[in-house]
Amino acid sequence: MTGYYIIIGLFMLISWFVSNRLQSKFKYYSKVHLANGMSGKEIAEKMLSDNNIHDVRVISTPGQLTDHYNPADKTVNLSEVVYHERNAAAAAVAAHECGHAVQHAIGYNMLQLRSKMVPMVNIASRLNQWILMLGLIVMASSKNATLLWIGIFLFAVTTVFAFVTLPVEYDASNRALAWLKGNNMVMPNEYEGAKDSLKWAARTYVVAAIGSLAQLLYFVMMAMGGRRD
Repeated sequence: MTGYYIIIGLFMLISWFVSNRLQSKFKYYSKVHLANGMSGKEIAEKMLSDNNIHDVRVISTPGQLTDHYNPADKTVNLSEVVYHERNAAAAAVAAHECGHAVQHAIGYNMLQLRSKMVPMVNIASRLNQWILMLGLIVMASSKNATLLWIGIFLFAVTTVFAFVTLPVEYDASNRALAWLKGNNMVMPNEYEGAKDSLKWAARTYVVAAIGSLAQLLYFVMMAMGGRRD
């Protein structure tokens, strides 16, 4: 299992770096105040209105970087800082989450696929680590890899989900940036701040997806008779 822990450690380090950079970027662009003086809440409400979406509420949620769109109750949930602040970082996050609301409203296919996968992913994420562990123990003692392959299948579900999430997130950011620029909501320097913020946010999903794929391939190699160190 040494190789597995090396993979985990490597991607934890990369994830830490990207997360640290993301927080640094948001802190920096939180000082770039919007010339229009609009708060994250007001940005979100205007983007929804401009896209003829009138059944989605914009609400405040506790925590930092806890912003998300909930399709179940049609709410754009903005962290307290984003909800109240009037800067490039807040505008970027608010518009991005509204990008998901737009996806939902128009029936964006990748968002629909992602939503359909959620129940299966919830089950797979709860079971895969235990089954993988038992599968490795069984294979080491009896050379039977059947249980390990079941764990690999469950892990693959979560890996596919991570990759399906990528276009959903990038599309939401593209919609956000296009709206911010096309409707003259931000000045050029504010736009660049919003763009840079969302770029680093997207990279957290990229790292997670690649890390999941690396772990999956490692388990596949073990099941196929690769090194079991």
